[in-house]
Amino acid sequence: MKIAVLPGDGIGPEVTREALRVLDALDLGIEREEALVGGAAYHATGHPLPPATLALAEASDGVLFGAVGDPACDALERHLRPEQAILGLRKALTLFANLRPAKVFAGLESHSALRPEVAGAIDLLIVRELNGDVYFGEKGFRTTASGEREGWDMMSYNESEVRRIAHAGFRAAQGRSKRLCSVDKANVLETSQLWRDVVIEVAREYPDVALEHMYVDNAAMQLVKSPGQFDVVVTGNLFGDILSDLASMCVGSIGLLASASLGARQTAHGTFGLYEPIHGSAPDIAGKGLANPMATILSAAMLLRHSLGLADAADRIEAAVARTLADGVLGRDLGGSAGTTEIGDAVLARL
Repeated sequence: MKIAVLPGDGIGPEVTREALRVLDALDLGIEREEALVGGAAYHATGHPLPPATLALAEASDGVLFGAVGDPACDALERHLRPEQAILGLRKALTLFANLRPAKVFAGLESHSALRPEVAGAIDLLIVRELNGDVYFGEKGFRTTASGEREGWDMMSYNESEVRRIAHAGFRAAQGRSKRLCSVDKANVLETSQLWRDVVIEVAREYPDVALEHMYVDNAAMQLVKSPGQFDVVVTGNLFGDILSDLASMCVGSIGLLASASLGARQTAHGTFGLYEPIHGSAPDIAGKGLANPMATILSAAMLLRHSLGLADAADRIEAAVARTLADGVLGRDLGGSAGTTEIGDAVLARL
């Protein structure tokens, strides 16, 4: 088993270091190799995703990713900016399914913007398609017949793109409570009508999973009103981008939220994927030992479960994080005073 470790920029190296300490403590025999990515890679090599970094990722069973983003690179041409590294990895590695769990840990209900009794019911997984939709369609500017400037973007999905993400959603539901909600806007968008038709077709292969459909505007409302009704949500790139951020803030802090980006490639141990916290590089607190590493530690747990087939070890990490939070070891993002290393130590002590 081999993983590629890409710490990146800002707080990325700090939070990644704590996740690696947890993996080392489990003594799982995992080989790992680090490489530069993002702004760190640009400053060293002139490109945010050097060929050597991509080659390492391709040769690994999974990738643990920290964060990218460097204010010193903001004036660069877009293709050289640090953020292009993660987009380049997703494209080159054909990572089409983004899994983003959102769960309120016991004792943290009051940190959500929702009422505690509502927030406490949140335990869902959003499965977002990553490679299609309006983000990847043709786009541009043009001048209308009346001389006005007009921006345009094409939204589209073909049925094979929908089919593969639908399978990912149904498989995820099978591993949880066997309930899947497909979110679209089929009442006004032809792209969404195709989405719904294909999801219904795929559903025939999963008779053990209960499928429901919901329009995206209603889904946004329900996530705030009654989030406990959701188990697994599958949706497109645009809608998933918005809904997953909404769900993350219902939890209370992005410092607790992990994510996985999976493709179709199977390794000897599981499904190849890239794992990262949903937060950014936070350059304002980089190097100060203030960042909460729990999202990265939980991302490492997802790597063990999905790419290395080590579900028991993943369960241990997640349980240790839950106990740490229940014992009141909280980072500044949660109103506490624990620093990066202190939180890592606390998780290690509870493995």
